[in-house]
Amino acid sequence: MNHLRTLTAKFKPQTVKRLTRHHVVMRSIFQTRLYSVSGTPEPFLNGNHSSYLEEMYCAWHANPKSVHESWDKFFQTFIASAPLDLLNKPMGSLPAAVQSQNRTQTSAQTSKLIEDHLAVQTLIRTYQIRGHHVAQLDPLGILDADLDSSIPSDLITSMDKLGIYGLDESDLDKVFRLPTTTFIGGSEPAISLREILKRLENTYCRHIGLEFMFINDVEQCQWIRQKFETPDILKFTNQEKKRLLARLVRSTRFEEFLARKWSSEKRFGVEGCEVLIPALKTIIDVSISKGIDNVIMGMPHSYAAIQVSHFNQGRLNVLANVIRKDLEQIFCQFDPKLEASEEGSGDVKYHLGVYHERINRTNNKHITMSLMANPSHLEAVNPVVQGKTKAVQFYRGDTTGKTVMSILLHGDAAFAGQGIVYETFHLSDLPSYTTHGTIHVVVNNQIGFTTDPRMARSSPYPTDVARVVNAPIFHVNSDDPEAVIYVCKVAAEWRNTFNKDVVIDLVCYRKRGHNEMDEPMFTQPLMYKQVQQQVPVLKKYADKLMSEGVLTLQEYEEEVAVYDRICEEAFTRAKDEKILEIKEWLDSPWPGFFTQSGEPKSLTCAPTGVSGEILQHIGNGASSVPVEDFTIHSGLSRILRGRAEMVKNHIVDWALAEYMAFGSLLKEGIYVRLSGQDVERGTFSHRHHVLHDQDVDKKTCVPMNHLWPDQAPYTVCNSSLSEFGVLGFELGFAMANPNALVCWEAQFGDFNNTAQCILDQFISSGQTKWVRHNGIVLLLPHGMEGMGPEHSSARPERFLQMCNEDSDVYPEYTEDFEVKQLFDCNWIIVNCSTPANYFHVLRRQILLPFRKPLIILTPKSLLRHLEARSHFDEMKTGTSFQRIIPDEGLAAQNPDDVKRLIFCTGKVYYELAKERINRKMEKEVAIIRLEQISPFPFDLLKVEIDKYPNAELIWCQEEHKNIGYYDYVRPRFRVTVQFKRPVWYVGRDPSAAPATGNKNTHLTELQDMLDVSFNLQAFEGMTF
Repeated sequence: MNHLRTLTAKFKPQTVKRLTRHHVVMRSIFQTRLYSVSGTPEPFLNGNHSSYLEEMYCAWHANPKSVHESWDKFFQTFIASAPLDLLNKPMGSLPAAVQSQNRTQTSAQTSKLIEDHLAVQTLIRTYQIRGHHVAQLDPLGILDADLDSSIPSDLITSMDKLGIYGLDESDLDKVFRLPTTTFIGGSEPAISLREILKRLENTYCRHIGLEFMFINDVEQCQWIRQKFETPDILKFTNQEKKRLLARLVRSTRFEEFLARKWSSEKRFGVEGCEVLIPALKTIIDVSISKGIDNVIMGMPHSYAAIQVSHFNQGRLNVLANVIRKDLEQIFCQFDPKLEASEEGSGDVKYHLGVYHERINRTNNKHITMSLMANPSHLEAVNPVVQGKTKAVQFYRGDTTGKTVMSILLHGDAAFAGQGIVYETFHLSDLPSYTTHGTIHVVVNNQIGFTTDPRMARSSPYPTDVARVVNAPIFHVNSDDPEAVIYVCKVAAEWRNTFNKDVVIDLVCYRKRGHNEMDEPMFTQPLMYKQVQQQVPVLKKYADKLMSEGVLTLQEYEEEVAVYDRICEEAFTRAKDEKILEIKEWLDSPWPGFFTQSGEPKSLTCAPTGVSGEILQHIGNGASSVPVEDFTIHSGLSRILRGRAEMVKNHIVDWALAEYMAFGSLLKEGIYVRLSGQDVERGTFSHRHHVLHDQDVDKKTCVPMNHLWPDQAPYTVCNSSLSEFGVLGFELGFAMANPNALVCWEAQFGDFNNTAQCILDQFISSGQTKWVRHNGIVLLLPHGMEGMGPEHSSARPERFLQMCNEDSDVYPEYTEDFEVKQLFDCNWIIVNCSTPANYFHVLRRQILLPFRKPLIILTPKSLLRHLEARSHFDEMKTGTSFQRIIPDEGLAAQNPDDVKRLIFCTGKVYYELAKERINRKMEKEVAIIRLEQISPFPFDLLKVEIDKYPNAELIWCQEEHKNIGYYDYVRPRFRVTVQFKRPVWYVGRDPSAAPATGNKNTHLTELQDMLDVSFNLQAFEGMTF
C-alpha cells in the first residue's frame, strides 16, 4: 500500500484545500489508463481526475439529480460518514486551529477514500490475473490444475485477507465506483465491495479459469473481460440446453455402444471427456455462423491424454458425431474378417483421416470438413494441418481466414512436452504461414499414459506454451457442460474477431487406462478410486435439466433410445461390408485429377522441354529489375549482368535453370511455392529471387511475378528457423492441390534430420498408409566440400533405405517402364549433375499423371562450377530428364577397349572427369552418371554395362562406405549383371561421422579415392 499512500500524498495540498470549501473531500479513480501486462504499474490518479471530481461534487451539491445516480449514491455515502459539526460550515466561521484540525481530519478521510478505491482496483486486477489459480477445474476434485496447492496471498479467500488491501469487513457494504477495466458491474457503475468480491469469484474462480492478462493489447483484454465478467452472461435457453444434452447423449452412447459390441478391442474412447463432442460442435456451429464453410481438423495421437489422448481416443466419436462419417463405415473397421483392398498397407482405424461435405443442422449451411490422417507420433500432425489450411485459404483467395479455419486437438502431456507444438505456434503470425487463428482444444485428463503431470512438466499448466504468441487460454472443468460450451462459443468468436490463436484447456479425466485393456490402478491408484466413484457427466446434466423442468425423464429416455436405434441399424448394415476401401478415408481428395476409381488417367509423361523463346524470355526477366525507381545492391547488379551474359550465349547455371523451371511452370498456370531458411537469397547467395531496395526499407521486388501478364503467382518465403514445423507445413500445403509445385529447401542437407518424423511417418509412407499422393519437393544441399561433418551430407542412405523397391528382383521391362517405376515407388531420389537435368526433373514433377515426393540432392560448389553449365539445347522442346547420363567421349567410341567403367552420382563426376583428363585415360575409362538413384534405372544401366563387355565395374562415391549410396546400389548392380561380374567400391572408408572437419584430411581422402579410381590394377587378385 506504500505506493498508494505516495500517490495520495502527492495530491493532498492543493486538492484537499479546494474540496474542503465544498464541505467534503473526496477523490476517485476515473478513466484510468489501462496497462494489460501483468506487473506493470498503472497511473491511477492525475490532476485532471481531481478537477473532474471537484466539478462533479459541485454539480451534485447544487442539484443531486444533475449527476448520474451512481454519483448521487456515492456522495451520499461519503456525506453520511463525514463529521456532522463540519458539514455546512463556511471555512471563515471556524477558528484557525479548528480549520487546521478540520483540514487534517478531512485530509485523512481523503487519503482513506483514495486508498480504498485504489485497493479495489488492485483487487479486481488481481482476480483478473491470478483468479484461475483457485478455479475449481478438476472434475475429480483431487488435483490442482496448475499443480500448486497454495493459494495466491492476494486473493480474498477469507475476510482477514482484506487487510492486504487496507480494507476490512466494515468496508464490505461500502459502494465503490468501478474502473473501466472491468465489466462486473454490468449497467451499474458502482457496487458494494461485497458484491464485487462475489462477482469476481463467480467469474474467475468457479469452473472457468482465464489466462489473458499477459496479452499486450488493451482491446483484446477488454473484449475477454466483457465476455466473461458481464453479470449473468453464462445463460442458456431451454432449446440450447436440450441441444447440449442431445449431443452429450450421442457422445456417451456411442462409446457405450462400442464397449458393448467390441469389449476386447482397443477403441481409445472419449469416456471421461464426453463433453468434447458438444464442445467441437459448438466451435463449428459458431464459426459457420460467422462465415466459415471449411474446417480442417487435426487430432494428433498422444500419450498425453485420455487413453492415448482424447484424440485417437475420441477419434471415432469425432468421426461419427462431429464430422458425421457414416456409422457403418466406422463399425466395419472392427470386423477382423474385413479384407484389405489393394490400395496399400492401410493403418489402424484411429489414425485414418476423412473428408466430408454436409449440411450443418444447426444453421442449415453447407460445410466441408476434413480430419487429417496422422501417425502415433505426438503432435506431429499439427504443422501439416496448418499447411493444408493455409493452402486452402490461398487457393480460395481467403486472405483473412474468414471462410477456412483449422482446429487442433492436443493432449496435455504432449502439448507441454513436444517441441513441435512450439514450432507450430511460431508460424501462427508469419505472413506466409499464418492461418489467421487456430482454435486449440487441449484434452487435459491430467495424466500422460502412466506419468503424473507433476513429473511431466515444469510449467504450472500444460498450455503455458501458448503464452508466447499472446493466445488467450481458457481453462474449464469438463463436468460443467454449460461452462464448456460457453468457453467454446467465446473461443470461436475470438478467432473470428481477432484472427488469432486461442486455447481451450478442457480439464477432464480418463475413465480407463491408456486404452481399454490397460490397468491404470498400477500407477494411479488414488485417482482411479475417485474415477470409479465419478458420476458420468451425462447423468449429472440430465438430472440438472430435469430438476430445472427443462425436460422430463420420458423425453430423456426417448433421446437415448433414438440414438441407440441409429447405432444398431448401422451395425446391421456394417455386416455387409466385405472390403476395406482405404480411399473412403482419404482426407485430401483431388477431384478430377485421377479417374473415378482413383487411378492415374495415363502412365505417360510428356517431354519436359520448352521452346527457346520461352527460355530467352525467362532469362531476360531473371537478369533484370522489372520495376522502376528501384535501387539494387552493386554486387547484385554484377550478378544480373552475369546472368544476362549467360542468356545471351544460351547458357544456364544452376540458379538460372531453376529460374527457368519455375518461370515456365508459372506460364502454364502452375503455382510455385518455395519455402525454407534463407531461400529468398539462397544459402549460398545464388538465387536472389527477392530484390531489396537499398534506399527504402521493406521495399522489395520478386521479378518472377513479373514474367507474364496472366501467369500463376510465385511465393518464395524465408521460414522461421525450424525444420520439423516448416517441412510439415509445406507437406500439408502440397496436399491441397496437385497442380502446384511446393518446394522446401534445407539450409544444409543434413538439417533434414530434425524433421525426421515428417519424413518417416508422412512423406515416405503416407501413400501406402493413407492412399494420399503428395508431390512435395525437398531440396537438400549435399556434397563433400571439406566443410565438416555437419555441412556435408544430406544422409542419402536414409532416404534410400526407406525406398519400397525390391533390390533382389530385376523388374520386367515394358514400354511404360520409366513412368510405371515412378508410379510404383514411394518417393523419387535424384542427384543431378547438370543444370538442365535439374530443370527437367522439376518440370517432370508436375507433368507426371500422379504425384510422388521428390528428394533432390542439390549441389553447393557446382552452383558456380564453370563446367556445371547447360546449353539451351538441352532444355528445348523435345528434351526430357535423363535418368542416367552415359559417357559420350572417346571411351564411348570404342567401348570394347574400355578397361574400367565407373558409375557415380553428383558432384564427384567433375572430380573424376578432371582426373581422367589429367591422367590421359579418356579411352580406357568410361564414366556414367546416375541422375535418378531411386527408382533404380535397371534398364538403362543394363544397356551401358552390356556396351562395355571388357570393362571392370566400379561404383565410386565421395561419401564414406557406410554413408551415401553404396549399400543401395550394390545389390541392384549385382542383380543387373546377374551376379556374373563384380562391382567394386571406391570411396572413403566407413566412418561414424559423415565427413572430416580437417581440410587437409579431406583433400587427402579425395586424392586417395581418385588414385584408386584410375589405378587399373587396384583390384587384381581380389575376390568380390
